[in-house]
Amino acid sequence: MEQRLRDPPDLLKGRCTHTTDTNGMYPAVLPYLRCPVCRAGLAVAETGRAGTAPRTAPRATAAGAVLRCPSGHSFDVARHGYVDLTGGRATHPGDTAEMVAARAALLNAGHYRPLAQAIVAAAAPAAPPGLVVEVGAGTGYYLAALLDARPAEVGLAVDVSKPALRRAATAHPRVSAVRADVWRGLPLADGTASLLLDAFAPRSGAEFHRVLRADGALLVVTPTAEHLRELVAAGGLLTVDPDKEERLAATLERWFSLTHSVRLDWPLRLARDEAHALVAMGPSAWHAAPASIAAALAPLGEPVALTASVRLTLWHPRPIPDAARGGPGEPARSSVPARRS
Repeated sequence: MEQRLRDPPDLLKGRCTHTTDTNGMYPAVLPYLRCPVCRAGLAVAETGRAGTAPRTAPRATAAGAVLRCPSGHSFDVARHGYVDLTGGRATHPGDTAEMVAARAALLNAGHYRPLAQAIVAAAAPAAPPGLVVEVGAGTGYYLAALLDARPAEVGLAVDVSKPALRRAATAHPRVSAVRADVWRGLPLADGTASLLLDAFAPRSGAEFHRVLRADGALLVVTPTAEHLRELVAAGGLLTVDPDKEERLAATLERWFSLTHSVRLDWPLRLARDEAHALVAMGPSAWHAAPASIAAALAPLGEPVALTASVRLTLWHPRPIPDAARGGPGEPARSSVPARRS
């Protein structure tokens, strides 16, 4: 089903700027997690005195706690509240602290609120209650918006960027954050996620299919060729692959059926520093020096008038025998995250 949105639903009037003083893992998320080494379940444990066995904590979450599987593989809850469950070296480091700070500033100013509204609207009838997972969650902005609209549910933010996870861990009171690489496998049990969101992030059809419930839904956000076209024309941004929709379908159609597609366009009116942040928060930041970004923005005036244009696609899992699932990796992937926001 093809639609085009220009006026998103009247949702999310306020900013998605939740913070919480509970720094650590939200207890209701723990049953869904799996050890990245042996795939066994994880529980929170407190290490006793030397030579004594660890005791299971009645509740856990605080930074400094430890997640441990029955085989003894242990993972510390970091001081900033996330847990590293990569199980080894990630395929890429993810966004830098500077990129994450730029993204947080732009999102918290409300410039991408229309997209958050559209994500909430698309997800509302599509997925049953349960665990909400965002892969490539960044600061957790969109995940927090979803949880605001789904008050009985819990969320898991997944990213490889440590600076991003420090923010995601406190994005919402019902969010937990884990460091994991989708190309190496998500630290989740089979069939546990009710809703999986992938916004401007790398995708693995096989791994997404594995962790989603049979009645769950996958929501994907990708830029169209018109996204930020004014900056592209000025030389400040990388171009969007014109075959992006076809490539997306190629990576997902084996495991999912496309059930809904909608294009969303909205205007951006940015101060000069916000426009600079917009460039700095995406993949162009890996290729452009600050001076070249400033030069590209100079002819655009102020406020900088831009057009945001994305496509939201909704997918539901196909029934696939276990033997045909394959692994988490997929061909033709980049060593740099494919985020474009």
